[in-house]
Amino acid sequence: MGIKIIGSGSCIPEVILENSTFIKNSFYNSDGTKIESPNSEIIEKFKKITGIRERKYANKDLNTSDLGFIAAKNAIENANIDPETIDYIIFAHNFGNVKYNSNRVDVFPGLAVRVKNLLKIQNPKCVAYDILFGCPGWLEAVIQAKSFIKSGMAKRCLAIGADTLSRAIDEYDRDAMIYADGAGATILEESDEKGGILSHKTESYTNDELYYLFYGKSNNQSLNNNSRYIKMNGRKVYEFALKNVPSAIKMCIDEAGVKISDVKKILLHQANAKMDTAMGKRLYELYDLEFDEDIMPLTVKYFGNSSVATIPTMLDLIRRKKLDNHVFNSGDIIIFASVGAGMHINAMVYQY
Repeated sequence: MGIKIIGSGSCIPEVILENSTFIKNSFYNSDGTKIESPNSEIIEKFKKITGIRERKYANKDLNTSDLGFIAAKNAIENANIDPETIDYIIFAHNFGNVKYNSNRVDVFPGLAVRVKNLLKIQNPKCVAYDILFGCPGWLEAVIQAKSFIKSGMAKRCLAIGADTLSRAIDEYDRDAMIYADGAGATILEESDEKGGILSHKTESYTNDELYYLFYGKSNNQSLNNNSRYIKMNGRKVYEFALKNVPSAIKMCIDEAGVKISDVKKILLHQANAKMDTAMGKRLYELYDLEFDEDIMPLTVKYFGNSSVATIPTMLDLIRRKKLDNHVFNSGDIIIFASVGAGMHINAMVYQY
């Protein structure tokens, strides 16, 4: 008996922005001083550090809940289930719905209930709620779904991760080039088959780490507005992730009773190609082994960082055999792990 993902779906936005889109931006440091380096130099350095070449933005008429609905609908169709049989809809996001060209966050009512409405689910016993858990939100939604199923509170759950980060960026901040939009969703239920979720870990660090990622004013201090944008202390996030994520993954692997050599795929939150590769290397160093980069897909190069959507989108693409040469085979051991605002960390060992 195991709790397994029986269906997946994603929504990859159609609008593509290459790095050259930012060539005319005016960039400022966090202290308000203007960066005098040529934008071509800034963009090239950004690409070397993050690996990002382009990112995907949602169409102007679509909000986060719309992306989540599309991903959920695709997951339901992929699982071939009646949506009326879903007991819980758990929607992970960070900024709710933010209309195009607006900076106002709309989370009332929540996004999960909006998706339930769009899915036309009539069953009042289908409980729909949102979670705010930074970039690890989708994985935490899966962990909560697993707990509901294991406890007998639910038989089938829908876990969604979606965000439109492009509508929360500061155009005067170089970090604006990191963020993107997207959605991913999964259906989970108890299965007679072996495997599924073998182990998981979640940790929250809320001391000095609390404001490594936060909502703050524009780097352009001449702007006379009260708008707030995504802000990040990139170096602190990098150091935190490298120190804590590999050890959390190792705890999961050891608890699951599998060997690191059994792991066939590692799906990390796609924040930064350099950081993800460094975390992969650090994990294998804990076992005194060499890291094979082919085990870890990197979609951030072309999708950007869509926060809660990065892992479920990768998962869906691989399940559908649409991500390079990456595939899942029956019995494969897969690692999921994420890190984000909070600072939160989570990890999971899953047998396909």
